[in-house]
Amino acid sequence: MAVDILIAEDEPSILESLDFILRRAGWSISSVTDGDAALDGVRRLRPRIVVLDVMLPKRSGFEVLKSIRADAGLRETPVLILTAKGQQQDRRIAEELGADGFVTKPYANAEVVGAVRRLLGEDAPR
Repeated sequence: MAVDILIAEDEPSILESLDFILRRAGWSISSVTDGDAALDGVRRLRPRIVVLDVMLPKRSGFEVLKSIRADAGLRETPVLILTAKGQQQDRRIAEELGADGFVTKPYANAEVVGAVRRLLGEDAPR
């Protein structure tokens, strides 16, 4: 089955929330809880977009993003970075590494859905 969105988030409550709101918006979801699994998931599942937390066990979101952008077969995959409030440096680093968009935690559900829609080029609600 094709996966629209791969979520990489290690905080169970945030992962559950993201999974719920994105499924409700009509997308198929797969999720992982560490950076190694995120990179493996991107390679294996070829999602349409990756929602990637910066702070992950085993391999940071930055390392995962760097690996995605270095892989010719994956580099066009849109990546939406989740950053903690007030982490301007995280945002700057993610931009330098080629992130396509950002959502700051805590986030509004509509903000996440809107960012995913933009990155997938979907203007109308599903």
